[in-house]
Amino acid sequence: MHTYKILKLLPGNKFLLVVCMLLLSTASKSQQQALVAIGNVSGAPGDMQLSELKAVFMGEKQRWKNGDRILIALMKTNTPVGQTTSARIYDMNANELNKFWLALVFQGKAQAPKFFNSVSELADFVAQNPGAIGILDKPVSVSDIKFINIDGQKTF
Repeated sequence: MHTYKILKLLPGNKFLLVVCMLLLSTASKSQQQALVAIGNVSGAPGDMQLSELKAVFMGEKQRWKNGDRILIALMKTNTPVGQTTSARIYDMNANELNKFWLALVFQGKAQAPKFFNSVSELADFVAQNPGAIGILDKPVSVSDIKFINIDGQKTF
């Protein structure tokens, strides 16, 4: 029997409860995926608080302590990592994140992030650009990048 037919048989309040539980379980999957912050060896610190990381990715902080411009590297919002990053770092869905960055760039308040289709492209960009920082779902082995501990942890 199809899930919809089973749910349709449940009385009104139970139906709503089951639908809510299904939606919450789907949303919590993106919350459970571990993320890793990486940075170019020049610029990004080795340790950050989650609040600092969010400030960087929200465009509130434009330069590192050494003066390097911060270059944000993100996975495209149609990728699973991009969707998780949107939810965990920005508290937004993919469309909201895209609109957020369009508004910041249009107002001249920040430089647009670079968006990538693959983890290897993102890691290579971070390695080749001083000041670059990115979010991945797993560690990668690329020279000229460092892993940034967030709240003392390798993953967050």
